[in-house]
Formats: sequence, structure tokens, C-alpha cells
Amino acid sequence: MSSTSSQSSTPTQTPEVAESQKPAEPQPSYVKLAMRNMVRKGSKSLFHFSLTTIALLGFLIGVSYITR
Repeated sequence: MSSTSSQSSTPTQTPEVAESQKPAEPQPSYVKLAMRNMVRKGSKSLFHFSLTTIALLGFLIGVSYITR
């Protein structure tokens, strides 16, 4: 009878506790996540990258023209 009372008094591990006891894997870096996202999105990412590049070049050329 004492064995059943000791078993019932010990808490069972919940899945959250069991997962937290696993060795922690390092979180992927921001660059790795960005590259994975870029590969997944495909042409949309390339379009946004080219649009950003054109806008930045336009801004730099505009500023250099104004300040000459």
C-alpha cells in the first residue's frame, strides 16, 4: 500500500517537461533562416532583392547628383 501512495504522489512528466530535458539544439542563425526563406520563396525574393538594389542605386546616384 505504501508503494501505491508513493507512486501516486510522484508527478508524471508532461510532454513539455520531457522536451525541455532534451539537449538544447542551438537555434539557427538569422542568416541561415533568411537564406532558407529566400530559397523557399523563389522568384518573389529575387524580385524584392532587385527592386531594393535599383532603389538604393537610384538613391545614391540622386544624392551624388544633388551634392555635386
